Amino acid sequence: MGLKGFAEGGVASIIAGASTHPLDLIKVRMQLQGESQIPNLSSVQSYRPAFTLSSTANISLPATLELPPPPRVGPLSIGVRIIQSEGAAALFSGVSATILRQTLYSTTRMGLYDVLKHKWTDPDTNTMPLVRKIVAGLISGAVGAAVGNPADVAMVRMQADGRLPIDQRRNYKSVVDALSQMSKQEGVASLWRGSGLTVNRAMIVTASQLASYDQAKEMILEKGLMSDGIGTHVAASFLAGFVASVASNPIDVIKTRVMNMKVEPGVEPPYKGALDCALKTVKAEGPMALYKGFIVGNLAEIENRIEKDLGCTLSNLVEYNTYENGTLTLFHYEIHTIYRH
Repeated sequence: MGLKGFAEGGVASIIAGASTHPLDLIKVRMQLQGESQIPNLSSVQSYRPAFTLSSTANISLPATLELPPPPRVGPLSIGVRIIQSEGAAALFSGVSATILRQTLYSTTRMGLYDVLKHKWTDPDTNTMPLVRKIVAGLISGAVGAAVGNPADVAMVRMQADGRLPIDQRRNYKSVVDALSQMSKQEGVASLWRGSGLTVNRAMIVTASQLASYDQAKEMILEKGLMSDGIGTHVAASFLAGFVASVASNPIDVIKTRVMNMKVEPGVEPPYKGALDCALKTVKAEGPMALYKGFIVGNLAEIENRIEKDLGCTLSNLVEYNTYENGTLTLFHYEIHTIYRH
């Protein structure tokens, strides 16, 4: 069951990740929207004026350069703008990194959770207590994030590249090229930039999403609100996706900005770390900036949860009917029984 869980979780996650990639790309662009791009004044002060006035003239320069914030636009406007300026294919920029990330991260996360779930489920009641679900989610999420962090960094950078001026773009050709360039130009350690945030976010997402999904499904069935079927799983998926988005969005915004920042030799980086990024973001843009991209991220989380669950369901259906050479009656019976896991 452990190996099967790894395989099912990985395949379903890859399909879900690839299909929701445009939503994730728009979310990343929204999370970077409004990020401060004010130049470093130390470089400005190093220049001398081309001419001078009389000594009696008294000219004072502002201590800071204040630029008007760019107008904030919604997800639909961002999507249309991307298609108009970069082409429809740009919505899938970095999809190779998404596939690698899902292969490494989600396969490990979903598979390990499946192993722990079967190990910690009470054999008498065939249920797992909520506390154990949360612990299993934390463990599997942390391990998966640690494994998939390099692909996550590459994915964020490839998704965000199109928003930069042409002369400032990284222009990674693929996830392999991205990982290679980062290693050569910034060092191998750059592949793990924001890894602490990635692990924390993964732990929160996995614990909140998987635990709330299982808990919601059990409550729906126990109270007789719905029969055991696709409708129950879709309803539980909506709740799980919403809970995961509320819990993880602030960390996701900070993670995106830390991973995307340019670090050049001899130049102070925009952020010293996660806390510095969070403080600067809230100070410059307000606390609600931590929930940028929430709607798009919530839709992606819900769709991911539904596709992963139905993907495993379809896998079970195909396997059952291939092995049993089942008739229509067996197929109908399988639909009503495979959900009891």
